[in-house]
Amino acid sequence: MELAPLTREAPAEAPPPAGAPRSITVLGSTGSIGTQTIGLLHDRHRFRVRALAAGTNAELLASQAIALGAEFAAIANPAQYASLKAALSGTTIRAAAGPDAVIEAASLDADWTMAAITGAAGLPATLAAIKRGRYVALANKEALVSAGDVMLRAVRDAGATLLPVDSEHNAIFQSMADGNARHIDHIVLTASGGPFRTWTLEAMRAAPPEAALKHPVWSMGAKITIDSATLMNKGLELIEAARLFALPEDRIGVLIHPQSTVHGLVYYQDGSVLAQLGAPDMRIPIAHTLAWPARMATPAPRLDLATLGRLEFSAPDPVRFPALRLAREALRAGAGAPTILSAANEVAVAAFLARRIGFLDIAALCEAVLTALGAPATDTISDVLALDALARAEADRRLAAHRAV
Repeated sequence: MELAPLTREAPAEAPPPAGAPRSITVLGSTGSIGTQTIGLLHDRHRFRVRALAAGTNAELLASQAIALGAEFAAIANPAQYASLKAALSGTTIRAAAGPDAVIEAASLDADWTMAAITGAAGLPATLAAIKRGRYVALANKEALVSAGDVMLRAVRDAGATLLPVDSEHNAIFQSMADGNARHIDHIVLTASGGPFRTWTLEAMRAAPPEAALKHPVWSMGAKITIDSATLMNKGLELIEAARLFALPEDRIGVLIHPQSTVHGLVYYQDGSVLAQLGAPDMRIPIAHTLAWPARMATPAPRLDLATLGRLEFSAPDPVRFPALRLAREALRAGAGAPTILSAANEVAVAAFLARRIGFLDIAALCEAVLTALGAPATDTISDVLALDALARAEADRRLAAHRAV
């Protein structure tokens, strides 16, 4: 298995050869990570866009494809094909629709692919990109949370390189770049604490979706913002970090850090601690993976420590934020337990946003589904998707019972 931060030093030059543009595919181009990636790709001398893929926003997808001179645009929703085709009329950009079209986009030869389709829906396309054996910038948590064994086996078989995009994993990646991974004692992921960092349990119990969506630092999509409020996002990142960096659960820590300036820390056996700091701007880790192993300029704000003044850290509260405990339990259980947790959480978050359950019910529903389904084996992507569907069905069944009470 070839994971860039663990098993090799960065090559002196990354393909393509110096002077040639790097060919690019962006999966999930109209989402938060996708649009920020698109904003970094306008240098035609440095980047050549092969394919863009999105879910339902045909208008934005077409606009992106035209602006970047993409060769292929794929929309997952077949009902949006006519809109996409019409918007691309008069160009040479090829259009297609449906899940198979997204997989086709992922399968086209490209030096670098951004895998940013959220949820289990992104798994087949991410796997297709990995199987090409090139660089895959991973922003889809589910790839390693729900299908970790399948994805990492494909990475090994294809000789692909995973480049972590999440700010925390990217920070760990950068702090391991000296090739001393075997001397690591443990790593620490930081979390802002979300909008409810200082709220009481009683206040959190009554919190409406509007309050949970007001993240104090990051600008993200609705689902990941709710995950940040519950700290499930950090729990899923903990599982992802265990896969990426081949570390057991007890060597991965989490600290609450409301300034979101220190994104990750690596503790070495000699007592040294290497940390990556930066403004809370996703363009920084995106650009790091886009240019890796080189660096590129971004319009992200520069960190001014004098203005910032101080950095605060504290341990997460396991009573108010049980999602971290659930993630650790799922990671220790192994097999399909993380798949179940991720799927149940997606259903629970959607139910909370629809005002069907309360904020604290999100973690409670996830725990109930985990307890009910255990940790069945998942050896193939079909196994993963089947278990994902089973966990969603179990969560829906419990939601229906909850509503009937």
